[in-house]
Formats: sequence, C-alpha cells, structure tokens
Amino acid sequence: MGVGDRVSEVVAEETRGVAPGEVPGGLCVAAVRLFPVAGAGVALYGAGVPLPLGASGVRAAELMELEGTLGDGPCLEAARTGAAVFATDLSGARDTARWPLYAHQATAAGVGAVYALPLGDGTVCVGTLDLHRDTPGELAAGEVRTAWSVAGVMTAALVALPFGEEGGGGPWSSPQATDHDQIHQAVGMVMAQRGVGPETALDLLRGHAFARGRTVPAVARELLARRLRLDPD
Repeated sequence: MGVGDRVSEVVAEETRGVAPGEVPGGLCVAAVRLFPVAGAGVALYGAGVPLPLGASGVRAAELMELEGTLGDGPCLEAARTGAAVFATDLSGARDTARWPLYAHQATAAGVGAVYALPLGDGTVCVGTLDLHRDTPGELAAGEVRTAWSVAGVMTAALVALPFGEEGGGGPWSSPQATDHDQIHQAVGMVMAQRGVGPETALDLLRGHAFARGRTVPAVARELLARRLRLDPD
C-alpha cells in the first residue's frame, strides 16, 4: 500500500459517518495515527488570527490558542509564508531565538518539537496542519512525504465541508468560529477607542491577554460586553 493509499484509508476510518463539525477533529486523530507525534491540530487563518477547527487532544488545542494569543510561533509563520516550518528543538538556541515567548511557553507545557505545514493549493495558504512531539527531533524523509500527503488530504476534506447553516452546521458555525468573529469585532472597538490601525489593535488585544494569563477570545468577549476598555495608560 502506497503512502497516499494509507493516508486516505486512515482519514476515511476517522471521519466516516461523523457530523461536518467533527471532521477536523477526526482528521487530527488520523494524523496522530500516521506519525510518531503526540498530537495534531488544524486551523484556518484570516487577518492574522487562527481559527482552530479541530485538535487531537487538549494540548494540541492549547498550542493553537497560545499562538493566537502571542501572535507568533511556527504555525503562524507557516500560515504567513505558505511554507512548512519545523521547530525541531524548542528548547534549543535556534528555536528560542526565533520565537522566545512561544518556545518558553510550549516547552513548559511539555512540547519538544512542532511541525507546521500549510494547507492550500500552493498559491494560497488557508490554514495549517500543526503536529507536535514531546521530545525534540526531526521528521524522517519518509515522514515528511507522508506529512505533505496528509496536508493535501486535509485541504481537500476541509474545502468539501459544508459551512454555515445552509450546509447543516459546519466548522464556521462552531464555537471557535464565533470566537473568531468576536475577535474581529473587538479589534474594531479597540481601533475606535485608541485611534489605531487593525494590526496595532490586535497587538493590544494580544498583549492584554498575555499579561493577564488569559486568551484573546476571553478578552474580546469582555470588550464586546462593555466590561473592559483598552484605554491608553
């Protein structure tokens, strides 16, 4: 059985008969079966903010949330560049120099390496497949080929999903998608309150969340409920 056939078989087993909103999570479970990794997540990206669609477990979900709060990390870099980004030793000098805060937080959570692959058609990156290991290390050449095959199958599966109410409730109607919409609304509020552009407003949201050990969606909800203002110091 070839790599592509094996990938298709495992993905089919993990997604057969599940509701559209559960497909991304099934894809992540399939990825963990196909690789010597501890976890996997899949996220779409828009305006610099990740929209987590599914994860194989709690830690994989927390890693995506961490990058959303910090605005930095290997998965966000893969989304921005459209190229694979492998952080093979998050405790080593090279990776800590690239992402100081992210590397510190990730290693504190027991993550040794992260492998992020872009999802798309080669010209447009719509998201990432995020794999992580407990220990540092590189992917073997065969594992890299399998990773790209998985990314291709994931892209096709996500594109085929029915999104929104007309399609029966897909990932865009998930709680994560609601968080994404609220972040964009909160960015608009900060722009109005502080007289800044969207990138600066998003940085202010992230900075407030990180300084208080909170998530960006949680801070966005407080802003929208008028329980918080990010006024100048």
